[in-house]
Amino acid sequence: MNTKNKKAPLLLVQAALFAAMYAALTLAQQLVLPGTASMAVQYRLSEALMVLCLFTPAAVPGITLGCFAANFLFMSALPVDMIFGSLATLLAAVSMRLLSKVRVKGFPVLSFLMPAVFNGIIIGAEIEVFFIDGPFHFGSFLTQGGFVALGELAVMLTAGTALFFALKKLSGRVPYFDLK
Repeated sequence: MNTKNKKAPLLLVQAALFAAMYAALTLAQQLVLPGTASMAVQYRLSEALMVLCLFTPAAVPGITLGCFAANFLFMSALPVDMIFGSLATLLAAVSMRLLSKVRVKGFPVLSFLMPAVFNGIIIGAEIEVFFIDGPFHFGSFLTQGGFVALGELAVMLTAGTALFFALKKLSGRVPYFDLK
């Protein structure tokens, strides 16, 4: 059995764990602070888990599935939001993973921008097209997308940064959870 086959069960379990963590954290936030994890301008704390994409490939499908589950099960999201929200998360996660080695003084600046970029563009367009009455207005799209991106950036620069440095410090020290 090659190394990839030996790691497959671990990666599957990690992905499931990350999905459950994302969904549970989103639900908890929504119960404690209604609207903060589901409105156009939001600070969804579970988005900080995107940082896991820098440490393990299992986070990409795990966080994406967790986002879909949170939107589907807990947020009573419209089907369009389940699709586009999950797509934005998937693209941000893949981009973060691909850019994980690009660092400025040891910090993955470009990776941290990806959730803001993809969610700002995709969710901003979704809000403008599906939730704002009337024709598409580029200025309104920029406003909606800007608010979404600002919320994502705030999460990544606060909770995401704290999680990044904590995981970086723990990397290689936690049995059965090697984040290399």
